[in-house]
Amino acid sequence: MQIVADENIPLLDSFFSDIGNIRRVPGRTMTAADVQDADVLLVRSVTRVNRELLEGSRVRFVGTATIGTDHIDIGWLAQAGITFMAAPGCNASSVAEYLLSVLSLHAEHRGLDDWSQLSVGIVGVGNVGGELARKLDRLGFRVRLCDPPREEREESGEQAFVSLQEAMACDVVTLHTPLTPRDQRHGTFHMLGGQELAAMGAGQLLVNTGRGEVIDTQALQARLDQANAPRVALDVWEQEPRINPDLLDKVWLGTPHIAGYSLEGKVQGTEMVYQALCRFLGLPARKKAGQFLPEPALSKLCFTSAADEQGAIRTALRACYDPRIDDACLRLAMGGSADDRAAAFDRLRRDYPVRRECSSLKVQLKGTSRSLQDSFRAVGFKLKI
Repeated sequence: MQIVADENIPLLDSFFSDIGNIRRVPGRTMTAADVQDADVLLVRSVTRVNRELLEGSRVRFVGTATIGTDHIDIGWLAQAGITFMAAPGCNASSVAEYLLSVLSLHAEHRGLDDWSQLSVGIVGVGNVGGELARKLDRLGFRVRLCDPPREEREESGEQAFVSLQEAMACDVVTLHTPLTPRDQRHGTFHMLGGQELAAMGAGQLLVNTGRGEVIDTQALQARLDQANAPRVALDVWEQEPRINPDLLDKVWLGTPHIAGYSLEGKVQGTEMVYQALCRFLGLPARKKAGQFLPEPALSKLCFTSAADEQGAIRTALRACYDPRIDDACLRLAMGGSADDRAAAFDRLRRDYPVRRECSSLKVQLKGTSRSLQDSFRAVGFKLKI
């Protein structure tokens, strides 16, 4: 069996070498010739999988080791009789922890002694938005959820939803929607344009870790040039990898589409696609992600009764992940021509250093309060009391 896979999918040999012969291909430049003799295609979000890529090939199974599917022509795959599987929720914890680190920086910049004073509007409450909402709720934040499709499906459900306008009135607005066409009901393409951005002001923070095209880049640039503009943190961009360097200059934080790039998140995506392929082939799924995770570089932190609760949480979060490092790397990479910048953007993602989730770090608390213990648990740390 011939397996063609994006070269950036981790642990390909560990999971798939027993199933077939693996040929690695750069995902961004994958062509029909690359997959002509493949039985199985494994991709990430940078490969457009459609008729143009697969027509006439032997491919019968496509798996994407990502939560998003807007790069996949799911309708055409179904018509062609090709089985498709994604990895929904694989990096939900990674993205949620990215957001918590960004929130901690924002609260610090605003001089807040208690970061939970911030209200947070979550737009898109799927696996990622839902995971973030659960963490924020346990940490005592005021959270407003906006998800019109879910609200319609769960009309009589217990979950309370608000309008986009209400969500965008929060201190922090974070976007976790899929990318859907503008003419579709509840379409998200350029969901935030000039009118929506004008309603946000100084003191607010807008974060996008969903899809770049959800925000109208031109409208955002124009808003950031005006008075009382909100603070903006972008992990995703229109027209990746050819991101707009002028927009990067204007945003508070910019990272190269890596919010979900924890080692745990990437490996879990590979595992979910492996399990799906095993089901498709009628094979037993004997391998688990935990078998392949190495010992973390940082394994333990210790806080005593003298620790300040907010300071301790900030220290532990940023020990695991500090978005300012990725921001600096992206800005440094944006020199040269448009082609140079695009290559640099992809290189930052391809060569991304190992980043571990909070669950990999054991936090020892000596004589600390129950409140601090509960906060560390809510974030996702392992505790030793």
